[in-house]
Amino acid sequence: MSAMPTPPEVLTAEALLARLSAPATGRRIVSIAGAPGSGKSTLAEMLVAGLNLAQPDRAALCPMDGFHYDDAVLQARGRRPWKGAPDTFDVGGLRAILARLKARDEAEVAAPLFDRTLEIARAGAAIIPQTVDTIISEGNYLLLNRDPWTSLAPLWDLTVLIEVPEAELRRRLTDRWVHYGLTQADIAHKLDGNDLPNGRMVMAESITPAVILRA
Repeated sequence: MSAMPTPPEVLTAEALLARLSAPATGRRIVSIAGAPGSGKSTLAEMLVAGLNLAQPDRAALCPMDGFHYDDAVLQARGRRPWKGAPDTFDVGGLRAILARLKARDEAEVAAPLFDRTLEIARAGAAIIPQTVDTIISEGNYLLLNRDPWTSLAPLWDLTVLIEVPEAELRRRLTDRWVHYGLTQADIAHKLDGNDLPNGRMVMAESITPAVILRA
């Protein structure tokens, strides 16, 4: 009989930071997943800032969103209205960058970052030096139990999933899209045609994480 999987540990953001603040043996890559609007970017940025406050240049970000396909590619594929769905990301590109970071045999690695204002990924926007020992990668689908996302699993040293009630996700996402100037019709499509269904998929189909954060 196979062993039962270890249940996730429920931590606060502060407790997770405290755990990551312990001395690292080699480089580690931490994966933070969750639904759109769950606070992945905020958590990842807090962890990086906290680690670097205690020890400068210890941590860096490598977010999933930097690997969005360009709008022209999505338009050609008929997928532009569903930008943000699992098939609208270059998973192979993300895997290749994470593998280079895991190997830690280069003086620096350049990673793309997503510019939400321009709605494009900016190539080489983040330079991650060899001295960094903690990489924080955040994104909706990093723990998704579907190909090709499952190919990322061997790269994670710690997996984190954020749980947020759907009503709160709706409120946060509505505020986000109002901030970016979308019309009410566009917001309705984004929420009920894309963001919230994607969030339900993330919560239903992600692998069991080592850590759960609840917000």
